Amino acid sequence: MVSGEEKAWELLASLPPEEVCRNTQAAYDAEEGAYILVSCGMEVRIAPKERKICSNAPGSDLLLQRMSYFFKLSALWYLCSAKDIALSGRLVSPVNLKGGQLYFRGSHVLPNDKVAQKYGTDAAGFIARGKELGGEVLEHGDAAVRLFPLPRVPVVLILWTQDEEFPPRMDLLLDSTCEMQLPLDIVWSIAMMSLLIML
Repeated sequence: MVSGEEKAWELLASLPPEEVCRNTQAAYDAEEGAYILVSCGMEVRIAPKERKICSNAPGSDLLLQRMSYFFKLSALWYLCSAKDIALSGRLVSPVNLKGGQLYFRGSHVLPNDKVAQKYGTDAAGFIARGKELGGEVLEHGDAAVRLFPLPRVPVVLILWTQDEEFPPRMDLLLDSTCEMQLPLDIVWSIAMMSLLIML
């Protein structure tokens, strides 16, 4: 993973800021030499020359410290490789992505169940947490939110609350364009981060 991060920093430093901003919907502070990226409603500054990622946004320590393993690599590769293409609006399960059947298994299984357990009888709490993270409320399942861990890679979380017959369930879906935006391991990191940040 270290080499992946190293490579991303090098690549990012070599790219023209106008191109990066157009492709990623980030802003650029020329004076500071830093990209400004919004993740889960929080503004994060990424400075390629200093190789520094920081934020003053309330709650951002969650992204930059607790989730740093997932966030840093995802944000850097997003800035390097995202493309200026519109969302398709077609939602897909991670296992249905090319290579997803193999990748989202074993040690890469997403913690959908943990999120389902936490909010299994608290749809209102699920919605409230989604809104705190800059998410949009959707009309799916018993409760649903669309989070934006990165501007062009939304993640839809759908909660099915528990009843007498069924335990709670959480579905995570991605816009089908995510495959064009990022490599599969980075898509996995973004999905993982989107679930963990809800816990």
